[in-house]
Amino acid sequence: MEKVATDWRDLESRVFMQTGKRQPPVLVRGEGSRVWDEDGKAYVDFFAGVAVTSLGHSDPGLAAVLADQAATLIQVSNVFYTVPQLQLAELLVNNSCLDRVYFSNSGAEANEAAIKLARKWGGLKKNGAFEIITALDSFHGRTLTTITASGTDAYKDPFAPLPPGFVHVPYNDVDALRSAITDDTCAVLLEPIQGEGGVNVPDDGYLPAVRRLCDERNVLLILDEVQTGIGRCGALFAYELAGIEPDIMTLAKGIASGVPLGAVLSKEHCSVFEPGDHGSTYGGNPLACRAGYEVVSRIIDECIPEKVAEDAQHVEQRLHSMEDRFEIVSGHRGKGLLWAVALSRVEAPAVVAKCLGKGLIVNNVRPDAVRLCPALNISRENLDEGLDILEGVLAEVSNG
Repeated sequence: MEKVATDWRDLESRVFMQTGKRQPPVLVRGEGSRVWDEDGKAYVDFFAGVAVTSLGHSDPGLAAVLADQAATLIQVSNVFYTVPQLQLAELLVNNSCLDRVYFSNSGAEANEAAIKLARKWGGLKKNGAFEIITALDSFHGRTLTTITASGTDAYKDPFAPLPPGFVHVPYNDVDALRSAITDDTCAVLLEPIQGEGGVNVPDDGYLPAVRRLCDERNVLLILDEVQTGIGRCGALFAYELAGIEPDIMTLAKGIASGVPLGAVLSKEHCSVFEPGDHGSTYGGNPLACRAGYEVVSRIIDECIPEKVAEDAQHVEQRLHSMEDRFEIVSGHRGKGLLWAVALSRVEAPAVVAKCLGKGLIVNNVRPDAVRLCPALNISRENLDEGLDILEGVLAEVSNG
């Protein structure tokens, strides 16, 4: 029987909820830092599923443990003990400053759990304090509570009325944060680097000052490391780069290199959940946790954060050169393998489209900023291949 070609774009327009605008390619295969579309065209992937595929696409080791676990045990209720879940929990505790772990399916769910944990702590330990201070331009997820916590009005305006209890202040402004803390404040929730806000990097002294302020005012510090954690910024966790420790931390994205998994971690003093307070049907299932254990173990054992820190120096040198030569480039910001190229004009969508046409996937994180977040184990050859394409496009846009 003759195979009939499917128009996947037409099918998507007929059956899928229209929640976002897609790029044209239909991607069908990936290997390492490269993906292919249905027409066989190859692309260097500098987006990595939104900083998710930390070990690249179709990693053989991850594929092998997934196949083994799928043939062994995929899902059971959390009323039973399972080995991969506890192995991953121990690995995270032993390699972080936190003491307890609970697994979810996504970063938004991890942040929901962190918010619940902080509010319960405030109820028990701080006379019913419930407000959480977050930053403008932050992003913490797409659930109703996490978009309310986020500091981007466009994500939440269509869904009013919104849950109460969130106060927003400018990012990288300790004085604004100090002024916002009241007796009702139970926690401060921040990203060490604002990812979706445009890869906004705070001053070196910001997070240490926030940590001191939280200690002075008896307020929990929650760090959303969904995008910055698990090696992305050149350390296993970005809080290490600031020389501080959070009370609560959330993880997802790169923790299982594409398998849906999130986690909330806490210090013992604020681990106040009791049986019945929280739960998840799929969270912490054996398949996802086996994947997470494989990924996190390899990132640690193979010293991938150190490799990322070395790559960061190379990327920054290349971006410095582009900034010096092309008027369209007004700056760059980032750490590790999480960068934004700042543009002097609202040209990010055009840059992304031109890069795509030349075989590079990047992301217009803001109308005037292009985000680069490739796989953590990307080869220097692939890294330079992608940067060469980006450089050519920026030269073309500058001259156009």
